[in-house]
Parts: sequence; structure tokens; C-alpha cells
Amino acid sequence: MSTAPYPTPHINAVPEDFAKTVLMPGDPLRSKFIAENFLTDAKLVNNVRGIQGYTGTYKGERVSVMASGMGMPSIGIYSYELYHFFGVENIMRIGSAGAMREDIRVRDIVIGLGACTNSNFVNQYHLPGAFAPTASYKMLKTCADLADEMGVRYHVGNILSSDTFYNDEENVYDGFRSLPSWSKMGVMAVEMEAAALYMNAARCGKNALAICTISDHLITGEATTAEERQNSFTQMMELALETAIRL
Repeated sequence: MSTAPYPTPHINAVPEDFAKTVLMPGDPLRSKFIAENFLTDAKLVNNVRGIQGYTGTYKGERVSVMASGMGMPSIGIYSYELYHFFGVENIMRIGSAGAMREDIRVRDIVIGLGACTNSNFVNQYHLPGAFAPTASYKMLKTCADLADEMGVRYHVGNILSSDTFYNDEENVYDGFRSLPSWSKMGVMAVEMEAAALYMNAARCGKNALAICTISDHLITGEATTAEERQNSFTQMMELALETAIRL
């Protein structure tokens, strides 16, 4: 009987199916969109639970893209398995986020230098204090330098990874128009995955970065549609792919 750790319960593949760098959108349809529109000779390498993963080439370099699903438990599972069992070195979350600051606009890109969180994900490590999940510097610098070259409007700083999309405290968002308390500490935007990805990368000695397009604004109430989030955030996708082939 084989003792190989793959396929895993969530990824039906072998290490050779994945490139060293994996782009990880939350939505499986966004993974499919990137594979069909940006990759050459893209091959479906995983479809367990509909979490589509593809590997192909971008400008002659091998790159993979696989969905993470929503939330820290989901990206925690997929990033853990990719890092531990499939030889992946770099994972880039490419997703959407809600802006918390007036200087950040809808469709701007935020690059997560750090990821604050209200999650208990870190408790598994039994640390004697607070842990600050951060991006990998090489990935972040490469991405920011490319964003400058491409003329992308972007912001680098702290983001918030939240365990809750619908908050029971009625006065926190007030119809997405009042500022969440995290913003007083300069936090740029809220999403739901980056902190777990950063912690898995730290624990595995691997690399991670979160790049998010602002899909809605918690101050102004401006928002994009689900279809726009799936198909139109191409600037972020191109930035991530250009970063991937330079790592």
C-alpha cells in the first residue's frame, strides 16, 4: 500500500501537478477565468468539492491557480496541503476586500503587509503572546515594484481578516457606512482569508502574499457586483501573474 500523503482529502493531485507558485482566488469561477484567459495550455489538476485548480504557463513560466473557498478555515486547509504535501513554495491570495479608509477607492488594489484578525486560528500554535501575521518581504517588494511599473493605484499596509461577514452588532457597519473600529489603527480593508494564509506560511517556512481589489466601500457604500468581482478584476490578476513569474 502506498504511504504517499497525496492525494489528500481535499486535493486529488500529485506534487508534479503544481508549479512552485500558486495564485489563490476565493471563487472557483475566478480560478477558471484566470486559467482560460491568462494561462497557456492550462490543465485542470484538481476539482474536489468544486475547488478548481489549474496549472499552465504565463509568458513561458509555469504557474498554478487554485481556489481557496471562503474564510480562514477553508484557505487554511488548502494552503496547508499545498505547502506540506505538494511542494508549493509561494501562495498569493488574490481576492476582494472592503475599504475602511476614505483615501482608498473601489477598484484600488491593497497589498497586505500584515493581516490583523478577530479569529482564533493562531491559538493552535500555543504561543505565549500575540502573533503578527505578515507577508513575505520578497513577494511584497516584487509585487509593489511591479505595481509601480504598471501604473497601478495601490496601497500597502495592514488588512483585517474577519471570521464574520454578517456581524451581530448592528451599530458596527450601520449599512456599511460607518467606520469599523479597526480603521482607527490604520487598517486599510477587511477580507476573510489572509491571516490564516500568512500563519500557515510562517509555520511551514514558506512564502505568502495577499493582493486584494477593493470591491466595496464601508464608508461610501459603493460596491461592485458578483459578476464584476469574478471577471473584471483583471489588473489584480495581471499584477499577481507578473509577480509570480519573477519569484
